[in-house]
Amino acid sequence: MESMRGQGGIQMLLTAEQEAQHIVSAARNLKMTRLKQAKDEAEKEMANYRTHLESEYQNKLSETSGNSGNTVKRLDEETEVKIKNLKESASKVQSDVVAMLLKYVTTV
Repeated sequence: MESMRGQGGIQMLLTAEQEAQHIVSAARNLKMTRLKQAKDEAEKEMANYRTHLESEYQNKLSETSGNSGNTVKRLDEETEVKIKNLKESASKVQSDVVAMLLKYVTTV
């Protein structure tokens, strides 16, 4: 009878060990699944962040380029206005300068 009891105890231990192995295996599988999910989510979040930063960079780059274009245009306009003012000033005093030069050239 004792041998039956010993075998029953051994059988219970083997059954408990198998159940424990199944529980551990299920826990490992669940852990691996969660790790894969976390990795996928992290990669997705990284891609979104990278896209966001790239779009911000492109916006700033276009703003900077646009501003330099606007700056060049503004400087060209200012230069044209200054040239026009100088030509007007020169045309106003041109007759006086010519008269003065003729006076000094012809006077000995």
